[in-house]
Amino acid sequence: MSAADIHDTTRCLLGEGPLWHPEREQLLWCDILSRRVLGRQDGALRDWSFDRFVSCLGWVDRTSVIVATQTDLTLLDLDSNARERVCPLEAENVATRSNDGRADPWGGFWVGTMGIDKAAGAGAIYRYYKGELTCLRPGITIPNAICFSPDARFAYFADTPTSCIFRWELDDEGWPRGEPEVFIDERASGSFPDGAVTDREGRLFVSHWGASRIAIFTAEGTPDGAVSVPATQPSCPAFGSEDLSTLYCTTAAIGLSEETLTERPGEGLTFALRGAGTGRREYRVRLD
Repeated sequence: MSAADIHDTTRCLLGEGPLWHPEREQLLWCDILSRRVLGRQDGALRDWSFDRFVSCLGWVDRTSVIVATQTDLTLLDLDSNARERVCPLEAENVATRSNDGRADPWGGFWVGTMGIDKAAGAGAIYRYYKGELTCLRPGITIPNAICFSPDARFAYFADTPTSCIFRWELDDEGWPRGEPEVFIDERASGSFPDGAVTDREGRLFVSHWGASRIAIFTAEGTPDGAVSVPATQPSCPAFGSEDLSTLYCTTAAIGLSEETLTERPGEGLTFALRGAGTGRREYRVRLD
C-alpha cells in the first residue's frame, strides 16, 4: 500500500463528509467549524461558504449537491452557488448541529445530529426520503460511520463515545426494521469510530479518531488490518478517483496543541491513499 499523499493543503478545523462526485469526478468535503464546503477545481481550492455549520453531502445531479447544515438540508448549485432550502433539520434547536451522513441505495439521505457541546443523547439519526424527513433514532450523542452494505441489506452507524458500530437491517424500501445490533465492539481497544465507508467487498473502513488510522473490518465484522493516516484525528474516509481505488480521508486540527500542529504538518489536511481497496459509486440523492 502506498503512503498517504496530500490531496489538499487546507488545514481544516474539523474536516468531515468527503464525497466523490461521480459525474464531476471531483472530491468535495466540509470544514464544519469554518462553515465551508470545499473542493479542488482547475488545480486550486474552491470553497462555498455558509453562515452556519455544514457537515456532509450527497450528490443530486452534475451541478447540485444536498448539504446538511446546522438548521436544514440545503440544495447547493456548485456552478452558480445558488442555494435552495430542501427541509428544516432541528431548526428550532439552537443546541444541535448536523454531523455525519450519506446517501442510501434507494436515493434517501441519512444524516445525524449532535449537541454542539457534545451533550449526551442530544442528537438523532434521520432519513430524508421522497420529500420527507423522518427521525429514525433519537438519543444519539455523536452519530458517525453512516454507510451501507453493498447488497443493501444493512445500514451501519456508530455512536462514537460508545466505541461501538451498529448494524441495522433494512426492508425493501430502505427503512430500518427491528433494533440495531452491536456489530463491531471496540470498547476493549479503546478506539473511537468516526466516519466510515464500505468497499465493493463489503468491508468497512472506519476512521479512528485520535489514533492516526483507518481500521478495516470484513463484511462479517472481524478486523482486517488498518491504513495509517499522517494526522492525529482522521474523521471520515471516502473512495474516489476514476476507478474508485483511491481512499480519501479528511482530518481535523481542532483541539491540538500548537506544538503538535508544528511538529505534524499534516494535521487537518485531506489525504489520498491508493492500494487500500476499491470503492463503489456513491448513490444519488433523489429529491422526490
